[in-house]
Amino acid sequence: MSTPLYIFDTTLRDGTQGEGISLTAEDKVKIALKLDALGVHYIEGGNPGSNNKDIEFFRRVRELKLQAKLTAFGSTRRKNSTCEQDINLKHLIESGASAATLVGKTWDFHVHTALQTTLEENLAMIYESLAFVRNSGMEALFDAEHFFDGYKANPEYALSALAKAKAAGAAWIVLCDTNGGTLPGEISEIVSRVVTEIDAPIGIHTHNDCELAVANTLAAITAGARHIQGTINGYGERCGNANLCSILPTLQLKMGYSCVSDEQLKTLTTVARYVGEIANVHMPVNQPYVGNAAFAHKGGIHVSAIMKDSKTYEHISPELVGNKQRVLVSELAGQSNILSKVQEMGLDVNSEGMKSRDVIDKIKDLEHQGYQFEGADASLELLLREAYGGSVQVFTVDSFKIMVEKTAGEMITEAIVKISVAGEQVYTVAEGNGPVNALDNALRKALVQFYPGIRDIHLTDYKVRVLDEKDATAAKVRVLIESTDFNDTWNTVGVSSNVIEASWEALVDSIRYALLGMVKDETAPDYSRGTHGLVNH
Repeated sequence: MSTPLYIFDTTLRDGTQGEGISLTAEDKVKIALKLDALGVHYIEGGNPGSNNKDIEFFRRVRELKLQAKLTAFGSTRRKNSTCEQDINLKHLIESGASAATLVGKTWDFHVHTALQTTLEENLAMIYESLAFVRNSGMEALFDAEHFFDGYKANPEYALSALAKAKAAGAAWIVLCDTNGGTLPGEISEIVSRVVTEIDAPIGIHTHNDCELAVANTLAAITAGARHIQGTINGYGERCGNANLCSILPTLQLKMGYSCVSDEQLKTLTTVARYVGEIANVHMPVNQPYVGNAAFAHKGGIHVSAIMKDSKTYEHISPELVGNKQRVLVSELAGQSNILSKVQEMGLDVNSEGMKSRDVIDKIKDLEHQGYQFEGADASLELLLREAYGGSVQVFTVDSFKIMVEKTAGEMITEAIVKISVAGEQVYTVAEGNGPVNALDNALRKALVQFYPGIRDIHLTDYKVRVLDEKDATAAKVRVLIESTDFNDTWNTVGVSSNVIEASWEALVDSIRYALLGMVKDETAPDYSRGTHGLVNH
């Protein structure tokens, strides 16, 4: 049986100290539920003595009956005072949390400089505060702040602080690399000594200032730590905390430790992206394990190999962490990339024919013009369906016109669209907040009477990139549009020296892709929507 480890998630506390991250009490409740379902053992919700938001969170979350231990955060009592007089410790105990994490100084430099007190008084603050919390009926954890820097400066004093925490009955003594400057070899050596000299359960809390937080955590576990503190997506102050989305699968799939169940691990990608959405922070596409590009393949040689066996270029099966394999198509694509995409869509393809090479040549030409299909799967899918006979021409655009009028204090945009659909020519007019919105409204207005489901389609993102800055306002631009129907999300692309034309091209592709799931052509197979996609040109 693999050695159990205990996962302590501090996304809701330490994670929110990252620049640009602000969570409401409602946000924190939603994330806590996701973390609980993931199977973490501790959820640190915040400091109930610091702000009303955290007070509300603890009030609301105590009713949820989480499986994880809800943990409140605080610090040791103030110097030259008593625990009974400390208002923050009082709020901690009244929070309703079952566990409390107290941070205390273990570096003599911090004791003298930050606390401006004596070494003896600091040890008393650690012992009395942890004992006070433990005597209140809560599980007490000690975050040994700046422990590794403190150990390197004065190992005897740093260890004496841990001994006080043990004597006070701390359930876990967590060694913190607070400044994030310690190297893995140092972590391993120091944790090994602590495990030998301090007969108590040891944990690890690392920061990512040298981009070593994950490596340092793994080194500490190998050296004997059994409690891991970190955050989802590595959110945290400065450069962030240890990223649990990398630590969990590495420990469980590669090092033989038990963290969460296999089924819970399969939700990791969903949890990571959910937390990113709630925090309104864009996830790096190349984030290990859970990033959109973590199992994406672009080079033709790579794709040819993974079609034979995915282990050729994938270190784990992406499904183990809830992710999926993706094959990208670009100017670097080979025939294998095209065949993989076409087979994924269920289209009939002759791999020995000239069709794939013709499609590759077309894609390379389009990308030379400025198109980018890696971020516009829907446009790519429409292009491939057209090439391999899997497209259905739902409507054709006859013309469109845009009029912009500036009146006193108001800008009015009106779009006129003429399309042919179901054997009829439809002419519609609509206003909008700018030309793209007006065109979108007019096109939907023309189609909704034939396809009512178009009401559920919404644009969620619109990006414009200038491709030739030297041409100033006459430069060619690339427009990327993201759309959703609340069940799926897809991206389309348009390129032109006229931003309206580029936007219209991406917009029309978005609608055409959406209609793939609504239209059935009796003369062709039922090509229901495939993967997230690109669109047609």
